[in-house]
Amino acid sequence: MATVTREQIGLLNDKLTVKVEKEDYFSSFEKSLKQYSKNANIPGFRKGMVPAGVVKKMHGPAIFTDEVVKTVEKELGRYLGEEKPEIFAQPLPLDSDLRNLDMNQPGEYSFQFEIGLKPDPSVNLGNINATLYQIEVTDDMVAEEVERLRNRHGKVADKETADTEEDILTVIIQESDAAGHPIEGSKPKENSLLVKYFSEAYRTQVLGKKTGDTLVLQLGTAFEDKEREWLIKDLGLNADDAADLQKYFLVTINKIGLLHKADIGEDLYKAVYPGQEVADEAAFKAKIKGDIQTYWERQAKDFLHHELYHQLLDDAKFELPEAFLKRWMQVGGENPKSADEVEAAFPTFAGQLRWTLISDKLIQDNQLDVTPEELREYMRGQVMGYFGQMNLGDNTEWIDSYVDRMTKDQQQVETAYRRIVTEKMFNWAEGQVKLHPKSIGVEAFAELQHAHSHEH
Repeated sequence: MATVTREQIGLLNDKLTVKVEKEDYFSSFEKSLKQYSKNANIPGFRKGMVPAGVVKKMHGPAIFTDEVVKTVEKELGRYLGEEKPEIFAQPLPLDSDLRNLDMNQPGEYSFQFEIGLKPDPSVNLGNINATLYQIEVTDDMVAEEVERLRNRHGKVADKETADTEEDILTVIIQESDAAGHPIEGSKPKENSLLVKYFSEAYRTQVLGKKTGDTLVLQLGTAFEDKEREWLIKDLGLNADDAADLQKYFLVTINKIGLLHKADIGEDLYKAVYPGQEVADEAAFKAKIKGDIQTYWERQAKDFLHHELYHQLLDDAKFELPEAFLKRWMQVGGENPKSADEVEAAFPTFAGQLRWTLISDKLIQDNQLDVTPEELREYMRGQVMGYFGQMNLGDNTEWIDSYVDRMTKDQQQVETAYRRIVTEKMFNWAEGQVKLHPKSIGVEAFAELQHAHSHEH
């Protein structure tokens, strides 16, 4: 009779030994052999008339091995189903009698498997101190957003010559040498630049340029710091690399225009808030202030959740079965890795695994779950988000049909579920930690965000 024994071989690392005897697999082997004889196509014999001895000689060893292995897998599955050990991944095979299988001398065979056991993290949220930042929305922030919206919804009139700092240049930028000859292999990229984006010293070289004219510039000297930062990102360069700032670029002016800002009035209100009633400028600014407040509240909440994430990782002390996990990464995954690749990837992998164990424990212990209605509402919000502030009209039945299709995609469902339940977990955790509200200006908060992203 088949048996499974278990012994500890390391920290959170056990060995399972599955022993099978002749009586466990031999009748299945004989049955499979007969079934194969009925269906075998072997030259010189009619189908179904192949002598059992011929089939056994030609295919018996493979069929025998298959039946023994299936019996072992069945017994292993039965054991795991009954005992229910909390394990990572699937058992990894160790030394076995696979090479010693002999259909002519059937007997007892032993197969060994290694399992990695999940630890039970100890999480004490009461030990954690966290800050909930409260960003004040100022009149200047509202005024700046009003101007941005006036620019966004304004109209551009074409010009022949750039003669004001407010002129917009539609340009093609390509890396070049100091003489303006494009670097081989560099790709041209289109962009739009206001004349005032250029540094004051360089601006005189831009004013007076016409459509079709070119400039050769260095990013480090041609732009002010703020404008240079987003342009460097747009070009795929590294703002912290001094060599990138010394590179030359050929700039070809394809078009010149002057933006006429949208007037503050009913047309602008409808463009920014389609389908919503905005009575006057005061109401318009009030809605904008509410939008800005909502945005920064979300940013503060995200920052808090990131802080909780790192503190939970630091506070929860538990070990992982590293030897098993590294072996699994090397031989058990979809894409086997070399030992060096495993060592390089393991710290990140272990961090992700630790977080999964911590978050799953909090979710399960506190019975946090996602209802089908919450899942649909989340997916509906995703669909609506695709269209921004577009006026979708009164008939939105097509959205429900689209959501229906999304709920049939298992990957989308799992992704949505994980995001919702993780958000619930963080919201619940906020009430368990020592939370300290703190007022902060938007620039100081942005610096905190920048420092946090660099630290982690």
